[in-house]
Amino acid sequence: MGEAGKGVAAMVAACTIWGLSPLFYKMLEHIAPIEILAHRTLWSLAFFAGVLLLQRRLGALGRALGGFRAAVIIGFAALMISTNWFIFIMSIQIGKATEASMGYYLFPLVAVVIGMVAFGEKLGRAQAVAVALAALAVALLTWGLGVAPWIALVLSISFGMYGLVKKYISVGPVVSVTAEVLLLSPIALLVLWIFHTGGDGSGAFGASVSDSALLAFSGPLTGTPLILFSYATRRVRMATVGLVQYLNPTLQFFCAVMVFGEPFGPWHATAFALIWTALAIYSVTAVRAERAARRARAKSSELATGVR
Repeated sequence: MGEAGKGVAAMVAACTIWGLSPLFYKMLEHIAPIEILAHRTLWSLAFFAGVLLLQRRLGALGRALGGFRAAVIIGFAALMISTNWFIFIMSIQIGKATEASMGYYLFPLVAVVIGMVAFGEKLGRAQAVAVALAALAVALLTWGLGVAPWIALVLSISFGMYGLVKKYISVGPVVSVTAEVLLLSPIALLVLWIFHTGGDGSGAFGASVSDSALLAFSGPLTGTPLILFSYATRRVRMATVGLVQYLNPTLQFFCAVMVFGEPFGPWHATAFALIWTALAIYSVTAVRAERAARRARAKSSELATGVR
């Protein structure tokens, strides 16, 4: 298997882990979401720190947090990803996994809007149509169900803002995520201290072997797909990355409707159909744009070679 093939395999593996993660968090639905988040933060820190130690890159962690500006940026990233994690965990527990999958379907289109607002990027006609269809889907679902799909909106916007701020972080993804969970770890420790010593002292860790093992496993479950994703993005075209990423919300959707048996009525069907149409338009446009850019680079290289 060539490098591109290995990259695609890693991307599929990462998205499969993310997409099937609702099955994991469903097994922890009897534990408070904030406690699960605290454990996920601390076990992720242990996992990532171990990876950096094996790679002899722990020093990069100090450099990532070496200045006030860097610490603020990474702190904001930590706030966005912890919000995303918490809302996702909570959505599984309250029977809103379908809406969570919608959030990750919406993310690429939300990212387009964020790029327009933050960087003044121009929307092409196809992109504008895709964003308009997604907005129509949210509006119709809000009108039909009588409540806005807040979980989907918070997940897509928090992940979009996380992607935005990551553009200002110079270190690699493993180092930056380690720094993020490191900054969150004091809060996580405080949460666990409250659960274990406050009230009835009903902290989940240590109460049973199965719960303790599952909570500890949340670290590798968080870290492994990120490493696979990082490996993949260095070896495959971004258009391929974008298309394969839809495997994640598709599997989440499957878990919600087929495994958890969450309701999926006409308003859901209409909203999802509009979003899927929007993503199809967006994806076709992205693939065409990348092909055009690749041809332009090839032509430029040929001209440069000819000049020499």
